[in-house]
Amino acid sequence: MTLDGINRAVVDRIIRVDHAGEYGANRIYAGQMAVLGRSAAGPVIQQMWNQEKDHLKKFNELMIAYRVRPTVLLPFWNVAGFVLGAGSALLGKKGAMACTVAVEESISDHYNNQIRTLMEEDPEKYKELLQIIKQFRDDEREHHDIGLEHDAEGAPAYSVLKTVIQLGCKAAIFLSERI
Repeated sequence: MTLDGINRAVVDRIIRVDHAGEYGANRIYAGQMAVLGRSAAGPVIQQMWNQEKDHLKKFNELMIAYRVRPTVLLPFWNVAGFVLGAGSALLGKKGAMACTVAVEESISDHYNNQIRTLMEEDPEKYKELLQIIKQFRDDEREHHDIGLEHDAEGAPAYSVLKTVIQLGCKAAIFLSERI
């Protein structure tokens, strides 16, 4: 990997926001596990959390490799993510899965937007980053589908819950890209 000739503004923005997102996802799953870890849903949540841990580890490495500073909002995402995870899990397995569907749909759409941006820039120059984002996008889609398979749509006020969570995701993305 070389830093020569890359669009620093684009790469900084992508890595910063993706690192924040994976950090937040880890906190969401930590909150869900705190509430549902010993339930029948625990192993499913743990499986998804393990993948998110791998994603965060990779973005920690990319932050160093590309010399990108993290968002200053990480302390906020730490608390907000855990509260969202635990709060949705307090609604039961369906609530936790509704949260997963909402977040993972937002994130996979966000990753698709980043893929388009990098393809427009120069697919060969950003080959490594594109491969990582595509793989993580596919993992997030898998989590989305797992949530649906585990009755996410049966959560209380599913459509309202999903909409509110997705608005929060959009706000978090907007802020983490810039701050």
